[in-house]
Amino acid sequence: QVQLEESGGGLVPPGGSLRLSCAASGFTFSTYDMSWYRQGLGEERELVAAITNATGSGSTNYADSVKGRFTISRDNAKNTLYLQMNSLKPEDTAVYYCTAVAVVGGPHYWGQGTQVIVSS
Repeated sequence: QVQLEESGGGLVPPGGSLRLSCAASGFTFSTYDMSWYRQGLGEERELVAAITNATGSGSTNYADSVKGRFTISRDNAKNTLYLQMNSLKPEDTAVYYCTAVAVVGGPHYWGQGTQVIVSS
């Protein structure tokens, strides 16, 4: 029922850009808080960016490592979450996951992930 489908990953050189998309279906997208997580090879999963629902006015938060380079946004009319990634670094190489949360402390829904590789 609930589905999250990431896309837009790929191979880019350092300093390049990518835009990730997450298409959501099976739930009321506008009422959910949304986030991007990533997990690099041999690394712990980390929260990259988050954005609140309509009630939260789409407030955003970013990991220090991506602040100023990445931008999270959402289009509630299209049920889509985005992550614009600029000035990419090799350490940004990871599988990026889209997540959805209805309430604080509630379950997360996860997509399958999309691979981002920044060549060194």
